[in-house]
Amino acid sequence: MNMETKVFNTPYGLRLEIGQVAQEIVGFMKTDPQSRYKIVIGSDSEGLEPANMVDFVTAIVVHRIGKGGKYFWRRIELGKFHTLRDRIIREVMLSLEVAQEVLVLLKDLKAPDFSFEIHADIGEKGETKAMIQEVVGMIRANNFEAKTKPYSYAASNVADRHV
Repeated sequence: MNMETKVFNTPYGLRLEIGQVAQEIVGFMKTDPQSRYKIVIGSDSEGLEPANMVDFVTAIVVHRIGKGGKYFWRRIELGKFHTLRDRIIREVMLSLEVAQEVLVLLKDLKAPDFSFEIHADIGEKGETKAMIQEVVGMIRANNFEAKTKPYSYAASNVADRHV
């Protein structure tokens, strides 16, 4: 990832580098060490007219189970994508890249225990249903738990809010 793609936003307008995001996550988890945590990464995209560019948003969500959470997001614009399949695959690849980097940082920071998921913006209804096995297979091949709609809130709700 280049430097611009390593900068994430908070809902409050702060811009943080990926290392600072990891520190924020660990700090959040340490304020309530008795709780259970899930860290989730998901991406969504939207075509931009007439520029033939695609706006990709990746969200990192830290969920304090039963007690809310917080999230961070980043936006990047990439060139022309000819098919929906190409866009969905790129969404998943962006999520996987962020996941791998965040997990290394969290390990270095000795983060408390947490579960981890990758959320894909695909589901049994609509044009993406034919891609479920392929996308879930990609995620699992990288040793991550995969969630699709209606359980993929990091992609379908959080990232979607910012595209």
